[in-house]
Amino acid sequence: MTHTDVERAAPPPRAPAVAVTQTTAIEQSRAAAEVEAAVIIAQKMPRDMARAQHEMRDACGRLALASKAFYAVPNRGSGKSVHLARALARIWGNLDYGVRELRRDDAAGLSEIQAFAWDQQTNVRSTRTFQVPHERMAGGKRKKLTDLGDVYLNNQNIGARAVRECLFSVLPEWLTDEAEQLCRATLQNGEGVPLPERIQTMIDSFRGIDVTVEQLEQRIGRKRGQWTADDVVQAGITYMSIQRGEVVKDDEFPPHRVTADEITGRKSDAQPVDRPVDESAAPPFSKDTEETT
Repeated sequence: MTHTDVERAAPPPRAPAVAVTQTTAIEQSRAAAEVEAAVIIAQKMPRDMARAQHEMRDACGRLALASKAFYAVPNRGSGKSVHLARALARIWGNLDYGVRELRRDDAAGLSEIQAFAWDQQTNVRSTRTFQVPHERMAGGKRKKLTDLGDVYLNNQNIGARAVRECLFSVLPEWLTDEAEQLCRATLQNGEGVPLPERIQTMIDSFRGIDVTVEQLEQRIGRKRGQWTADDVVQAGITYMSIQRGEVVKDDEFPPHRVTADEITGRKSDAQPVDRPVDESAAPPFSKDTEETT
């Protein structure tokens, strides 16, 4: 390239300046002030450790929280649920968390999501940013989502799982471990409710989503009269996972399908029935009828 060519070369284009409105500038200033104020307040009013531990033990000793404290999803394992994480975050205090939808591209069929948890007192923060396809697994296959409501719910559902991980990485381990043990003990004891009554309540709950006792017996591996408190706990976790949409009912309790062998077996077992013939009755198509039609 000659010296003349260098002089004539056009400068690279600059990105157009983005105008910031007065409303946007005010909102940015307000957000920054809120963050600073939250840190100052958390430093001036630190959490009461004894109160938090006492409140955690009281909450985890109740079935209202213990019944939602765990999840079990095929191919994703099991563990402490986002409901337990949110309850502990409220009890712990001085902690901010949430999910933000940073970008949604309907043409590309994906969204960019950010989940975060921030301990304002210790200034410890956990953030996860990831892309979510506008798809859902159904029957082992991907199903595209086009309805705006379905896309929103899918983003929030996956974002909630990321928030769960963020919260458990910020909350102290001793708090979450004790909460897990207490919730499992509460599920075992059932707040003093007798086991037969808890079994009947479980059966009634599953009957509401069209799951029979036979399906429960097949999944648990024992007859109803042999069920233990642990069986009720595990079944309850599965029920809550179905209610939250984490698993599909037909995947957990496959409907009974009649096989070809069963059909042919039933036909072969069937005995012919000898019926008396009424000779006075005319056949459906007589000879005369066939000739005149």
